[in-house]
Amino acid sequence: MLPFHSLYRHGFVRAALCAPVLALAHPRANAEATIAMAREAAGDGAGLVLFPEMGLCGYSTEDLLLQAAMLDAVEAAVARVAEATADLRPLIMLGAPLRLGHSVFNCAVVLHRGRVLGVVPKSFLPNYREFYEKRQIAPAAAAPAREIRLAGQTAPFGTDLIFAASDVADFIAHVEICEDLWAPVPPSIAGALAGATVLCNMSGSPITVAKGEDRRVLCDAQSRRAIAAYLYTAAGQGESTTDLAWDGHLQAFEYGEELGQSSRFADGPQMLSVDIDVERLAQERRRVGTFRDGAMAAPAAFRTVEFTLDPPAEELPLRRLIPRFPYVPDAPARLDQDCFETWNIQVAGLLTRLRATGLQKLVIGVSGGLDSTQALIVAARTMDRLGLPRHNIIGVTMPGFATSEGTKSSAWALMRGLGVDAREVDIRPLCTQMLSDLGHPGPPVYDVTFENVQAGLRTDYLFRLANHSGGLVVGTGDLSEAALGWCTYGVGDHMSHYNVNASLPKTLIQHMIRWAIATAQYDAAVGAALEKILATEISPELVPPDAVTGAVQSTQAVIGPYELQDFHLFYTLRWGFRPSKVAFLALSAWGERERGEWPPGVTEQNAYALPEIKKWLAVFLRRFFATSQFKRSAVPNGPKISSGGSLSPRGDWRAPSDSLADAWLEELAKAVP
Repeated sequence: MLPFHSLYRHGFVRAALCAPVLALAHPRANAEATIAMAREAAGDGAGLVLFPEMGLCGYSTEDLLLQAAMLDAVEAAVARVAEATADLRPLIMLGAPLRLGHSVFNCAVVLHRGRVLGVVPKSFLPNYREFYEKRQIAPAAAAPAREIRLAGQTAPFGTDLIFAASDVADFIAHVEICEDLWAPVPPSIAGALAGATVLCNMSGSPITVAKGEDRRVLCDAQSRRAIAAYLYTAAGQGESTTDLAWDGHLQAFEYGEELGQSSRFADGPQMLSVDIDVERLAQERRRVGTFRDGAMAAPAAFRTVEFTLDPPAEELPLRRLIPRFPYVPDAPARLDQDCFETWNIQVAGLLTRLRATGLQKLVIGVSGGLDSTQALIVAARTMDRLGLPRHNIIGVTMPGFATSEGTKSSAWALMRGLGVDAREVDIRPLCTQMLSDLGHPGPPVYDVTFENVQAGLRTDYLFRLANHSGGLVVGTGDLSEAALGWCTYGVGDHMSHYNVNASLPKTLIQHMIRWAIATAQYDAAVGAALEKILATEISPELVPPDAVTGAVQSTQAVIGPYELQDFHLFYTLRWGFRPSKVAFLALSAWGERERGEWPPGVTEQNAYALPEIKKWLAVFLRRFFATSQFKRSAVPNGPKISSGGSLSPRGDWRAPSDSLADAWLEELAKAVP
């Protein structure tokens, strides 16, 4: 088995996109440049190496493509590359004009360990503006045979070829050539429906102003539509500039996510190395029934050519950047957009529910913590949108046995700043009475009964207040708490009339509050209250501080750091990854990298070592799969926010309440050192 720290063990494949400096119309020299870059890529752990269109002679050779000496030299160059790379691991795709029957075809030659696996001709030939390909080249549809003799071998020929690694699950490649991507229905669509997860495009693609953005949009869109990786190489330095220019642009996308791009107009050769999560793509295709239906309707039958990759046996850390906060984008502009949309989804959901019920009042318990704060500021904006006074929101802070002066003062500052109908109800007398009625001794016996008596009485008061005032109880519980079962069945963090926070993870709520401050959604007084709330320890405040140390009750000390548990939630819920892969990704995002290098934003102070990741992931798996579903099966309505998923039993997550977590825990224990 591959080592735990190898990206190939966890469903990734490394690909190298190459743009050598071209020797125009000099196939032998280009073959040597190709071999050198292929060796470099192989030494870096690549499983796939992709070169530009006509890379063995040059795209801009024009009528030289009809010269026998040129075509002979190209065939010799293919043989030379095949022989020289016979000891290399990666699948190699290079561009060459090749003769078959009465025509010359613009081809992608696919090599592996000296073997010509297949030859794929270009389907769509541009013959407009600066392009005259039909003068020299025949389209794939004109092919007279389904095989070709090349480099002393007989190989399959056609556009119906995909290349599958027999020993790396889900690594299946398809290649198309330049203009094929610009066609209304690119050949790569059929390749993806036939099973290819890595779609390759070797291109000549002379550059004109703004064409780079056209390429980017097309590659991005193709990766999204095909649920695939899309790799694109454009010809660079060395092509003829008689009438055109070239930028050597390399770019890679995976299901709408940019994996990387090279600089443009470089003076020397370029190589872009990216790690592709082919397992993620296969998982998503199984989830999206539309993709399966499209595959069933696809008329073309493909030939699958198998090869054995034999991935590197040594440790190969993931080079790809894994965001520490998958629910929170790193890019400031994207984060601002996501927060804006999240905010308005919450407001629109609550606004619609009020209009549907005919109610004009809201009731909300305000603790001075993150969740109730987010719910309250959303409620305030909802009233603004409805043209109703904020005084129609009844905010109630309900101090109990462990409520701190800090959180209570924050609750009051927030309610006053927002101008809601602010109230305070001391629940301790009622709690004391109920504990006595239950035969519970009360303090200092701080058990689950002691905690839930407080939580239950608070919730009961809110619902009765809603009855009395003709209002709707706004829920505050979040996605992270629901995932971990960190909520009491039937009480405020679980039950309400409508829960605006239902699909917001804790890490996103923190950023939502920061966004509300940064964008001045409310005045300075409210902003100051929000700042104070963000700095407060996350605690249920149901048990008094330790009499000796003064330590307050800590949520994260019991269920784990929310930043790490939200990470585990995202990759478990959204992608269905096995625990060992989730741990590998968490280590890539949060752990120390080899040679003492750290992921962006991580230092020795906030890093997580693998044993700690494994510990908290086991806590997550046990709570998520075995102990919490019965609570999620009875949650109130609330809007779905993120494509990362929700836990509504009516929407994203349908699961039995009495399942076991053993399969996940056993995989974690066996697969993670």
